[in-house]
Amino acid sequence: MAKRLKPVDVVVVGSSWSGGVVSAELSKAGYKVVCLERGPKRVLDDFTGVKDELRFTNRFELMQNLSHETITSRTDIDEVALPVRTREEMMAGTGSGAGSVHWAGATYRYWPYDFEIYSQTVQRYGKKKIPEGMMLQDWGITYKEMEPYYERWEKTAGISGERDPLGERKSDYPNPPLKESPPIKLFKQAAKNLGYHPYQVPSANVSQRYENPDGEVINACMYCAFCTQYGCDFGAKSDSLVTVIPTAQKTGNFELRTESYVRRVLHKGGKATGVMYVDTKTGQEYEQPAKVVVLGAFTFTNNRLLLLSGIGQPYDPKTRQGVIGRNYHGQFNITFRGARGFFNDKKFNLYAGAGALGGTFNDLNADNFDHSNLNFIHGGAVELRQYGDGAIASNHVPAGTPAWGPEFKKKSIHYAHRNMVVWYTPAIMSWWHNYVDLDPTYKDDFGDPLLRVTYKYTDQDRAIAKFGVEKCAEVVKEMGADIIDKDDIPQEFDHIYQGGHYAGGVIMGSDPSTSALNNYLQMWDMENLFVVGASAFPHFGGHHPTATVGALAYRASEGVEKYLKEGGILAEVRESNTA
Repeated sequence: MAKRLKPVDVVVVGSSWSGGVVSAELSKAGYKVVCLERGPKRVLDDFTGVKDELRFTNRFELMQNLSHETITSRTDIDEVALPVRTREEMMAGTGSGAGSVHWAGATYRYWPYDFEIYSQTVQRYGKKKIPEGMMLQDWGITYKEMEPYYERWEKTAGISGERDPLGERKSDYPNPPLKESPPIKLFKQAAKNLGYHPYQVPSANVSQRYENPDGEVINACMYCAFCTQYGCDFGAKSDSLVTVIPTAQKTGNFELRTESYVRRVLHKGGKATGVMYVDTKTGQEYEQPAKVVVLGAFTFTNNRLLLLSGIGQPYDPKTRQGVIGRNYHGQFNITFRGARGFFNDKKFNLYAGAGALGGTFNDLNADNFDHSNLNFIHGGAVELRQYGDGAIASNHVPAGTPAWGPEFKKKSIHYAHRNMVVWYTPAIMSWWHNYVDLDPTYKDDFGDPLLRVTYKYTDQDRAIAKFGVEKCAEVVKEMGADIIDKDDIPQEFDHIYQGGHYAGGVIMGSDPSTSALNNYLQMWDMENLFVVGASAFPHFGGHHPTATVGALAYRASEGVEKYLKEGGILAEVRESNTA
């Protein structure tokens, strides 16, 4: 039997950027906040002096153990879904700070086009440009309304960067960009030669010691290369462990409970009353009552908790009605496709690097180029990233090289510091047949149904990926590569959920019949329940999601505080819907 705990003002599920920002803002405002994190307790000292490629890159130590709970996956709605069982196939961060700890650090804003994608596409090209079955819709908020929240998150995170020549930001980044290494200089010059507008990748690997507005200090990046899938050795990668969690803890109004596995959102009479969770150390169930519940967890968890709790109408692909589970999307193996160049007369130090050390350009992103004669909408960013090669995973050789033997050894040694990849990060649209629901067969350790993902590629996905690969190859050629290997375009989804960029299912919008949340990420169906994170994205833009997740978390924090002061569905949202 669950033990009932003392009520608090707000209970937050998840301690990454979404839950962390909400926890900090409401704690600072004087509210009592409890944050529940399913994984173990971690602190910065856990990562000091720890640079172990085998432990973190190959054995995925910071990722969720999928033997206890995972997802099931299928391509078509008539297939039987099967569990995804290895962390190589799906990486979901867990523990204090969760996904914010192991991210690379690339930090982009979405484009004005993203937030009004349906309206702007129809205005420029007409409705016929939108294919049958594409679930395209505006977000219920504009870039102009989002910009203050973007700026607020960037200042909290100390983002280092330079202005995009094509961008629409009002202020500079709080820190200068990371160093322009020789590979980045070569990429930028090639892009300029081709008529593009390159600039430095905006980075949460901070370029100099920085104190954020809350007084938290982030150290300067050492270019040690252990960023992606690692906690930062130097406290130089901005995550919730060095920013918002300490801020919340200093208020005295906040408690972080780790190894706390939330199983249900409790509700009565149309309102959330709290959550039920299990202490995974003892097996004891607890009920944590709260005035407001905030789901700030991973996309899969946010969706699953709502479905398990019977909140909102589940999406039915046969009728295309319902809101929970629809518009599922993300960056899978059809994204991050591009071209790798091998150089005979150029050599670089590729062991130095950082998760977001790189160059990029956006001439081929959003609607920054004419799509009239193209068989897809939106676009993506072209990037070169100098992550810093690991000793185990950096054995790149040209296509056609034997996988072992003298020739492999010779080319492996020769090209170890003579190869670079340029990739495209295309936007991913939502489709009627891509969604999540509860699996009818497979269950977790507690006997609850797993989340089932139904996902397949479309002509749009393949067309935009092919376009990006060709453009990347042009850049690599201009960089002077002697051999260019272009990535293949997968024809069908292979059930590999690498990368961690999964989104949708609990989307925001202005119409309750096609969205679960208003633009404060407040549930239309349950006014004291807020669902924060990439699960709110109606589609995936042509960039990494973290800055938009952080900005929306600040927007949601404002909404929670308004609700606690005013009650009810927020008046300004009602007014904008009826206008």
